[in-house]
Amino acid sequence: MGLEERRRREKENRKQAILKAARKLFFEKGFKAVTVDNIAQKAELSKGSVYLYFKSKEEIYTHILLNDIDKFHRKINDLLQFEERASDTLKRLANIYIEFFLNEKELFRIFMAFMLNTDQMNLPDGLHNSAINMTNKTVTVFEKIFQDGIDKGEFPRSTNLRLSRNAHWGLLNGIISLYLFTGPATLREERIRSTVEAGLNTFVQGLQYRK
Repeated sequence: MGLEERRRREKENRKQAILKAARKLFFEKGFKAVTVDNIAQKAELSKGSVYLYFKSKEEIYTHILLNDIDKFHRKINDLLQFEERASDTLKRLANIYIEFFLNEKELFRIFMAFMLNTDQMNLPDGLHNSAINMTNKTVTVFEKIFQDGIDKGEFPRSTNLRLSRNAHWGLLNGIISLYLFTGPATLREERIRSTVEAGLNTFVQGLQYRK
């Protein structure tokens, strides 16, 4: 291995060590409670070393968010084969989405914080655009499923794809937000799943009634 390649790997290893340490701290303590000093200490690096790779705490957690959303997309790749009814695909996607955030509760908090404050984070243009594109990619999955339902005659041709995809994505995020951190912990998962199922059924039945 040449000197240049060794340096490149060392830099990448430090960057990943920072992200790993930050992710653990964010998920244990919450985003607001964590400082760059905390991250540096956890990664066994100096604060200055952290700033060599990332300009801010917001930039660090945006990288974490991008990595985790990418994992989510790899989980749902097979859904877009469209071998079942679109309504069933929507339900399977909802279950995967719920499961993903039930396992990573603090990630959902980070995700919502990003969605609400993305224009206030002063992220580099490239990173900001990557985050927006990744979010749009998630929403587009819903749109593709609705289009499949239209193509198969399950949903009416008059279905507004943009409104339908946004409504379903909003339904999932709203219900998860409502129950993920509140109420008896033992009931949260059941409440999320049952409320999402009821909401999806109502929406799909409304579309099918319009045919």
